[in-house]
Amino acid sequence: MKQIYLDNSATTPLDSRVLETMLPFLTEKFGNASSIHQAGSEAMKAVTAARAKIAAFLNCQPDELYFTSGATESDNLAVSGAINAILAAQPGFKPHLIVSAIEHEAVLEPARALVKAGRAELDYLGVGSSGVVDPEQLEKLIKPNTVLVSVMTANNEIGAIQPMAAIGRIIAAANAGRRQKIYFHTDATQAPAYIDCDVEKFQADLLSLSAHKIYGPKGVGALFVRRGTPLQPLFYGGGQEKKIRSGTYNVAGIAGFGRAIELISQPAERVKTAKRLAELRDYCVESILKSIPKSGVNGDLQRRLPNNINFRLEGVEGESVILRLSQQGIMASTGSACSSGSLDPSHVLLAIGLPAEAAHGSLRITLGRQNKKSDLDALIRALPPIVRKLRSMSPLKV
Repeated sequence: MKQIYLDNSATTPLDSRVLETMLPFLTEKFGNASSIHQAGSEAMKAVTAARAKIAAFLNCQPDELYFTSGATESDNLAVSGAINAILAAQPGFKPHLIVSAIEHEAVLEPARALVKAGRAELDYLGVGSSGVVDPEQLEKLIKPNTVLVSVMTANNEIGAIQPMAAIGRIIAAANAGRRQKIYFHTDATQAPAYIDCDVEKFQADLLSLSAHKIYGPKGVGALFVRRGTPLQPLFYGGGQEKKIRSGTYNVAGIAGFGRAIELISQPAERVKTAKRLAELRDYCVESILKSIPKSGVNGDLQRRLPNNINFRLEGVEGESVILRLSQQGIMASTGSACSSGSLDPSHVLLAIGLPAEAAHGSLRITLGRQNKKSDLDALIRALPPIVRKLRSMSPLKV
């Protein structure tokens, strides 16, 4: 059975050109990048080259980039690391955080942990039915003790693209004349393949990335930290990455990360890919909504990632749909892969106003550059009978 992969927001396939770049560092060039001998120096050259490529993509300085194990670590380092550094410098101060209601759990959980420990205050920046934040609402939430705002560039479940430049301008304006600076973090994990992630345009102080969302390897990510941004490490060891992120360098992964970024760095190529995937997305949406009564799309169809579709299928459980599609070789999801084992409805869908029952009946389709129209034709053939069958088995009338 041919496998049709439509879950590219969970992870993308490793590009063969990225693998080619990685292979030497998994075999003959296996030196530890922290070693001072020739093999170590050769490994460190690969790390330095990748750092330069990613920094160029973000329009930052190479020494503002720290390698991590992925976006989850980067998010935790940004949130907890910044707050812990501020608290260490200002004993007795209670910082205030603002995070959007649709952040990934890697941002929400460390923020909640700080509140639970009595170390910080937290407000959530809400979203409308489109999944997009209102910058004016952010302005109203800012307090004298606000120190960190975290808003993801593009949402992993419904693909909502946030007004990053507008948010950056509001924070910059609020910082004028303030004694305590507000730092701006964005989780840009889903964005780089389609969006210009220039940290100067965003006016971001912290930005998280993960290689495996852009056809790179799993287990490697990065955090941009603007010079002057306070940050404490999450753990200690050999002092790598200027003592911010200790641990032996994942040289092969980092080299692959650099190559993956290089392959998406041409704006014209990004626009071309985005246009093709948006056309496939719109074709899929039109076909599914025509063929399945009482279905809809969650979030705004305009201000969203070109590869993202999040369907609402009334009267069915999303997990049941996923399992039946998988039996036919079609891989999709109900939301974030990181929380796919949870029975709770998606906090993102609840945040845009869906009742819990409707949130349980979601189906996320996320396209990759390897997908073709024939992949979507297979989905369009398979999904309607699955939904009909599940609805016929449901005690609820649809």
